[in-house]
Amino acid sequence: MKITNICCIGAGYVGGPTMAIIAQKCPHIKVTVVDLNIERIAAWNDSDVTNIPIYEPGLSELVGEARGRNLFFSTEVEKAIDEAQMIFISVNTPTKTYGLGKGMAADLKYIELCARQIANVAKTDKIVVEKSTLPVRTAEAIKNILENTGNGVRFQILSNPEFLAEGTAVQDLLSPDRVLIGGDSTIEGNEAIQSLKEIYANWVPEDRNVWSSELSKLTANAFLAQRVSSINAMSELCEKTGADVNEVARAIGMDSRIGSKFLKSSVGFGGSCFQKDILNLVYIAKSYGLNEVADYWEQVIIMNDHQKRRFAGNIVQTLYNTVSDKKITFLGWAFKKDTNDTRESAAIYVSDYLLNEQANIAVFDPQVKGKQIFNDLNYLNTRTIEENKNGITVFEDPYEACKDAHAIAILTEWDEFKTYDWQRIYDNMKKPAFVFDGRNILDAEELASKGFIFSSVGSSK
Repeated sequence: MKITNICCIGAGYVGGPTMAIIAQKCPHIKVTVVDLNIERIAAWNDSDVTNIPIYEPGLSELVGEARGRNLFFSTEVEKAIDEAQMIFISVNTPTKTYGLGKGMAADLKYIELCARQIANVAKTDKIVVEKSTLPVRTAEAIKNILENTGNGVRFQILSNPEFLAEGTAVQDLLSPDRVLIGGDSTIEGNEAIQSLKEIYANWVPEDRNVWSSELSKLTANAFLAQRVSSINAMSELCEKTGADVNEVARAIGMDSRIGSKFLKSSVGFGGSCFQKDILNLVYIAKSYGLNEVADYWEQVIIMNDHQKRRFAGNIVQTLYNTVSDKKITFLGWAFKKDTNDTRESAAIYVSDYLLNEQANIAVFDPQVKGKQIFNDLNYLNTRTIEENKNGITVFEDPYEACKDAHAIAILTEWDEFKTYDWQRIYDNMKKPAFVFDGRNILDAEELASKGFIFSSVGSSK
């Protein structure tokens, strides 16, 4: 089938950027991104493209080029489903917070709602592509729903997991390491796979299109997260023995069998995929009685949680074992630089620990707004909304955020933090002035020369 009309359900971190690239690279295809969130769609349609709801370097320019030509954002979900030949499902699949599998299994209620809506609306044959990070057998579940509608419409279900990383999403989509496409090995299934491959072939070399199972995405993220937790485990040992974790990472990264990627010690990994995918893997293993396998992967999460608690604990201990009524400034709230994505950000949990210690937290992030910061904290349900509001102040100017602070904690590795006037910051802080570098981006000697008491992850200096 030659595809000329695509619909994507879900205008989030996957759907928005992915469809913008497809529209830009395939001007012959009409691409409509739909979502029930009126506020989000309005932001995607803002006349000023710098106000789109997702910050990614280069994304606003891509949207500006294709929007109104062959890229559209709409709340008319049923109309877009009806008109499309190919439908991408890119809705949220959070970890369950209730019932069976609570805290581990993926919550597929939004996926199921999408499948039922497609089944109710479709009057012509459709190719349905699951684009969210989903557990094994989800395609089969979607297929069962769609094939039992009784309306005579035929559906082909494809699995096409995303491998983009926030902060580099545009580049990851423009030049992916691989594109995984899974589907039925029937004549119709192979034709559907070919239809999707032809879309990617507009900019992705043919040798990067491969078939794979849904399990590959979970496994890839689990392996990457495992590397982060491994180097973070070594960071604690380095601090005790006087070694430098950066030197350790550099040395083992030179081993060609290991490589240097994802060996950056920090306050802990975040993002929507690593924790969720590992917990999903743990749940799958436990459901098959593979308890040792489950325990192995769960330890990656346990180590990551420990690293965040340890970072917060170090702040409390260093500030004379109390941060009560002390101003602690967070530079960064996003889970990594070059994105406004805050899902599972280390900053959320570090702030939660420090609020329990009655700290007054000031936050500055160049891309994350105050509304999102409070939403993140309120979601934890650790304290009342009013208590969170009283405990945190969000600033639009980093120097104001740091003024009169007892300590500064670097929670996101934004490049601009390296270029700040740190002497000015020091002069306006309470003394002694502490800096806790949770991302190892600042020059320890330079800050010490200005008078700061400096601490970084994985170093005893």
